[in-house]
Amino acid sequence: MKRLFISLYLLISLSILGIGWTLDNIWQNNVEDSGAMDAPLIALAQLLGKLPEQERLDYLNQIDHSPNYPLELVDSAQIALSDHSALSDNSVLITTVSDHFELHFIKVNNQILVAGPIEIDPRARLRKLFTLLFYLSLGLIALIWVWPLSRDLKTLRNATQEFGQAKWNTQIELSPRSQVLPLATTFNEMAKQISNLIESQKHLSNAVSHEIRTPLARLKFALALMPQYCLPDSDEQRRSEFLEEMKLDVKEMENLLQELLTYASLESQQKEVNLEHCDLTALTLQTIKRLSSQNTPPIHFNKGAQPAYIMGDPSLIERAIQNLVTNAQRFAQNAIDIKIEQDKQLVTLSVTNDGPGIPKEDQAKIFEPFYRSKSVQNGNKGHGLGLAIIKRIMERHQGEVELISSDEKTSFILTWPNPK
Repeated sequence: MKRLFISLYLLISLSILGIGWTLDNIWQNNVEDSGAMDAPLIALAQLLGKLPEQERLDYLNQIDHSPNYPLELVDSAQIALSDHSALSDNSVLITTVSDHFELHFIKVNNQILVAGPIEIDPRARLRKLFTLLFYLSLGLIALIWVWPLSRDLKTLRNATQEFGQAKWNTQIELSPRSQVLPLATTFNEMAKQISNLIESQKHLSNAVSHEIRTPLARLKFALALMPQYCLPDSDEQRRSEFLEEMKLDVKEMENLLQELLTYASLESQQKEVNLEHCDLTALTLQTIKRLSSQNTPPIHFNKGAQPAYIMGDPSLIERAIQNLVTNAQRFAQNAIDIKIEQDKQLVTLSVTNDGPGIPKEDQAKIFEPFYRSKSVQNGNKGHGLGLAIIKRIMERHQGEVELISSDEKTSFILTWPNPK
């Protein structure tokens, strides 16, 4: 709004100065008399003063009088003035007769030359016309500025009303010269962010209902069969397997809930995370040690010549590495390669597996929540939230996550600014 105030102030100020100066010049050059009005009367009085008293009246009568400027020569005794001493032969004494007329007096020896009654302002109507023209011009200029502003504000109001009616895709289009364009841009960004958030929540709700339906249905079916496995003559091994399957269904729902809570916390947090100096090499070694087992492909770690440090939240960074390693373990066939590199600007960590590549049509959507490629045939039990969580974590650390996939291998690369 600062830009709006400054532009309005400058426009009105410069308009007043410009129009006032222009009309004043027109008035002075074409309307006002070039000399003082009393100069001719003083010259006439001085001329009459040089004539004998008996010839003055005849001389005055020979002058062609203007009906708007009558002249009369009288004795000073005939004029009742409050202060005769104010009369002189080189200045004019002016008295007002009414609101519109006045008399001019000038001394001629023992006589007084009287001019009038004279209209005080014969061009008052013309002056009023110029004044009216001045303010009309100001009003026109203000209208030229205010009307587009009013139109744009009306557009903003209509867009706000539409947005209040749950039309989340509402966007405002204004001219690049609009004074409220920054406000419209901010509204568009807000509307887009809210629309994405609402769509994300809808997607999450639909996905959760779908993801939890399968283990829940298995549990309901297992509960219905529970009496058969609790009979005295039932097979103990089958009963144990049956209970183990129920535990796996419960664990699957717990994992889904934990993933949802993590994703929701990253999605809803507005403030920045508390960054600290983290040893990326140590966090990676710790994660590899915890996730390595005899049932998973071996993990080869190239940690570089020197330890790598970044600014971040250690728990979130470790969670991102864990999700990448877990994801690689699902698809790797023979081995997983983890590599850390750094230069003066960036620190990168790559996790590569030799499993099947990700189709190109899936690569652009792989970081969306609950998205899973239809081409996965390796018994993937994930919920489609691991990579979405990684993306949110990297965004909060001003970093990036990149996917490079081919038929032979797939690499996920995390990149952070180098704090050095």
